Amino acid sequence: MRNKKLLLMLEIAIFGALGYVLDFIAFSMPQGGSVSLVMIPIVLMAFRRGIGAGLLTGLAVGLLQVVTGRVYIVPLSFGFAFTQVTLDYIVAFASVGFAGMMRTAYFKNLRDGLKGKAVSWIIAGAFIGAFLRYIVHVIVGIWFFREFATGNVYLYSFGYNATYMIPAFLLTAFVCSILFIAAPRLVDVKE
Repeated sequence: MRNKKLLLMLEIAIFGALGYVLDFIAFSMPQGGSVSLVMIPIVLMAFRRGIGAGLLTGLAVGLLQVVTGRVYIVPLSFGFAFTQVTLDYIVAFASVGFAGMMRTAYFKNLRDGLKGKAVSWIIAGAFIGAFLRYIVHVIVGIWFFREFATGNVYLYSFGYNATYMIPAFLLTAFVCSILFIAAPRLVDVKE
């Protein structure tokens, strides 16, 4: 039992570090934000070990970004900066772990030999994780970055964050679909 918990924590740490490193492989968008491979290890852990492990992996990615200074902080008071960083990095990346909601359906279809349906559950999981991350970024945009908005702050935040989150979702869904179908052992843990 103790070894299983240790193995799980080790996997979370490794995949969290991998997510952090993969965030360096990024395409910067013209208006800001970037499209990277950061969500892939989080989604992988969410499908491999469940929502809790996915949440912890995303939390690890966000914490690594904060402690290494890879964050953009709104130049406001400390209380606001702490809240903005917590939401924009820690909560946003942890929320990607909810991709694991589709784990059971994915495994059921994969074991039944229905690879097409299994892929649809991978895409659905990636969508859930990316959408929740997107919503957190939108809230942060409305709350903290309103001075950068041109026009309606709500429309600006929804649009601005969509410019990088839609491609990030598509990239994550594509790569995870290929990985999970081509190498199902990455996801299927034999206890």
